[in-house]
Order: sequence, then C-alpha cells, then structure tokens
Amino acid sequence: MIQNPILKGFCPDPSIVRVGQDYYIATSTFEWWPGVHLWHSRDLAHWEQLPSPLNRISQLNMLGNPTSGGIWAPDISYDGKRFYLVFTDVKTKKGRYYNNHNYLVWAEDICGPWSDPVYLNSTGFDPSLFHDSDGRKYLVNMRNGFKGVLVQEFDPVSGKLTGEVRNVFRGTEIGFTEGPHIYHVGDWYYCLTAEGGTGYDHCVTMARARSVWGPYEVDPENPVLTSDTNNPDILQKAGHGDLVETQNGDWYLVHLCARPPHGEKRCILGRETGIQKVFWNEKGWLRLCCGGRIAQNETESPKGIESWIPAAQKEQDDFEENALDVRYSVPRVPLGECVSLTERPGWLRLYGQESLNSLHHVSLVAVRQSEYQAAAQTCMEFYPDCPEQFAGLSYMYDAANFYLFGKTVDEEGQPILCVIKTDTLITTDEIVPVKLPEKGPLWLRIVSGSKEASCLYSFDGQNWLDTGARLDTEILTDENCRGFTGAHMGMYCHDMTGRRCYADFDDYFMNCREEDGSFSPM
Repeated sequence: MIQNPILKGFCPDPSIVRVGQDYYIATSTFEWWPGVHLWHSRDLAHWEQLPSPLNRISQLNMLGNPTSGGIWAPDISYDGKRFYLVFTDVKTKKGRYYNNHNYLVWAEDICGPWSDPVYLNSTGFDPSLFHDSDGRKYLVNMRNGFKGVLVQEFDPVSGKLTGEVRNVFRGTEIGFTEGPHIYHVGDWYYCLTAEGGTGYDHCVTMARARSVWGPYEVDPENPVLTSDTNNPDILQKAGHGDLVETQNGDWYLVHLCARPPHGEKRCILGRETGIQKVFWNEKGWLRLCCGGRIAQNETESPKGIESWIPAAQKEQDDFEENALDVRYSVPRVPLGECVSLTERPGWLRLYGQESLNSLHHVSLVAVRQSEYQAAAQTCMEFYPDCPEQFAGLSYMYDAANFYLFGKTVDEEGQPILCVIKTDTLITTDEIVPVKLPEKGPLWLRIVSGSKEASCLYSFDGQNWLDTGARLDTEILTDENCRGFTGAHMGMYCHDMTGRRCYADFDDYFMNCREEDGSFSPM
C-alpha cells in the first residue's frame, strides 16, 4: 500500500506526468523562491525533490507579491520531446479583478535548463496544457470569478495562443470551479476540475464531451473525490487533482489534501499531496478503487512496479557545499549577495535586509515543516550594535504571521535574547529579554508539537536553557492566516539601518517526526 500523503508539508496543487518509468510532480510554491517544487519517483510512493525549474530572476520576479500570491497551481506535461510547465504568477488577489499572469516554460531535460517564460494570458489562474492525440495543444484555465473553464489552442512553433477562446464548461452546482485539466481517453474528452473551495468542502469533479470544445456532460455521481469531515482520522480538504496512467495500465489521481490534528481544524502543515488509485467504470466514468468518493490514508500500489527508494533527505547541514540544498526556500526573490557559503567556509552568512513582515527584500533561508513533531537548531555568531539589528531562528507561516527567536541589543547596547510574536501583523514580546554575553556563539533550538512550541538556548551546545516561552502554533495555520502555504522554520537576519549587518550560522538541523511527544534534535 502507498501511504498518504506522498508529499508531506506544504506541497499543494499537484500536477503529475509520467515519462517512461519516471514520474514527476510539480506543486505550488506561492511567494516562496525558487518557484515550483519539482518531485521525482519511480513507484508513486517514494519521492525525491529535484531542482526547481523557476530559478532565475529572468523567469520569475515576485518582489512585492502578497502573502499567498505568487506561483499558483503549476501544470507539468510532456509531448515526447519536451517538458512543458505552465504556471500563474498572482500579483493581487483581492477584489473583483485578480491580477494573475499565466506563463509557459519548457526544457528538454527535467533538470533543465528551463527556458525563459512565454506569456500566455491573464484571464484566470490554474492553467494546464493539454496535448491531444492529433498533436495539437490547448491551454486550459479557469476564468476569473470562477466563471468556467476557458480553452484556446497553443501553437508551439510560434509560442503563442491562437484562434478563438471558448468557455467550454461552466462547472457544476458545487461552484468555485478551478484547477481544470483535460484528457483524451478513448472516445471521450474528460474535464477534471477542483470545486468547493480549497478548504474542508474541497472536491474533485468531472465532466466529459466528444470534442475538446464540448458540450460537456457532468458526471451524475460527482464529486469523484472529496473528504469526510465527520471522520478526523482520514485525509481532509481533498481536491485539486490530476491523473496519470502507469506503464502497466493502472490509473492514479494525485490530489491536494491536509492533515489537521485529530478533531481540530488547524492545519499548520498546510496543504499536502495525496494519491488514490482509480479506474474507469463500465459507463466510462472515473471511480476510486477503494469505492465511494472519500480520500483514504492509503491506496493500492501499482502492479508490476518495484519499490524504489530515493536518496535520504538531509536533516543536518554543515554548509560545506558551495550551494544551498534543494530543500531550502527564501521569500519572493533570490538572496543574491545577501547570502554566502564562501566568505566564512563551513558557515552560512546572511546579511540583514528588511524585517520579516516585508513583501520585498528579506534574508530568510527556511525549510517547510512536514510533521507536527518538529525541531530546528542552529549555532549562530552575530554582533549587532543597535536594536534595529536582529538574527536567529524564525518559525513562520507568512509575512503577517510568525515567531522570531534570536539576538539583538537593547537601547544601552546590551546583547539580549528575545522571543517575538507577530499574529496578523500585531507584534508582541513573548518573554522578558534575557541578557547575553558580549561575545561567543549562541545555540538556538525550537521544538514544536501539534499545539505549541518551546524555545531553548545554549552557550556551549550541550547545556540547554528554556526561555519559558510557549508558542501557540495556531497562529501558523491555514485557518488563522487564511492562506495557502504552511509553516516553515529557518535562519533569519534583519538590519533596519540599511548597513547590512550579518549573522553567521555554523550549521542547521531540522527534523520532523510522526510520533507524539517532544524530542531532542541532537
């Protein structure tokens, strides 16, 4: 059996493609850089992260993008020669008129290099590229305002959309029609959509037609997939799916999902990726192999495919390499000269920029939280000379909701340790500042459970002191933030003077565990 979710932590809106024996999934990153998380597997159960395809400022610039703006619902596909990736860059998401721009990039190899983007349209988010059996290609996207599914032909030679734009499917009575994909299976064109909103009523629905242009008839037993909100022990928020056929003829649906703690509606891990085995019934409609329509915690493994184990993901980083590991993300734009792995070999140096509530230039290097039991630890050297300079660990959801645990100085220049909370941009101190020695390294550790986290510090890396702070993790949930991302832990530095005071981090350790109870990262 394949255990769900297959991609844990902040990995929403999956799109999947198979090339030979290899499977690839692309997921949304929203305001996190680099854009689009890319994953590889050979058995649909075990996945490794690949370099992101949007890793140059010439491809993507999210400076100033709002929280939970940026990269929405990428779609990955392959036409036998090239990989194609289409995606939305959301610049505003308030009011009647969203500013969401759709682009296409391509590559001969999944690991790149990927091209600079081709602009497509701005009529609605969640674009996908449909490759028909006759070689023609079509761009498919929802229409802003959830007013249906738009289809227009794409000419790969000119790199432009061509011909008429048609609204081929208005959605079902469930509403909030988004995330459309079209498939040509047998004599039918199937339109798979996400509906119900990306919360606890989320679902996957289907319609079909004899032509890509419609008219589409709705599956009489919709939704194809959803969640049982009365059973807190199974996946929640199931929706936004994409289909793949294995090399041996099995079909699978990858989909968005979430794992709130038992009986609670508070998702600190954000929206994740699950998978369900499906089949086409005698009437030509898609159904779950497990029966019914409810997303399950496990599904059947594909037949005739051996288990595949990727290389283990790092938990501890000693910064001996000259490039950051693929698991790290930063807000909105690359850090450029504000991060260095060479100026002090074996250390990561961060030059302070704006504070964490900025939508522009922020010096943060973070890893998403993938289980409720999690811990992050680092050793830092940092010598601020005014209260506008701060460095340490961040535990954050977005620019409006976060904790900072680290070092600054008071008005007299005395080094102090602080724990700062920002909830919907309202900031408070969580402890009385602790006086620190003038010189020497400082070890910092955040240990989190499903409901609260604690902050510990040490001067030798062995003897740990508890600040007494108990951080309520509810402020880092989808429900509190009304966002689409998930909690991250990372190394952080700001300097509000503009002089770019720097902090050095000797190592970074972050691990996540399924079992209950606190644990030590070392």
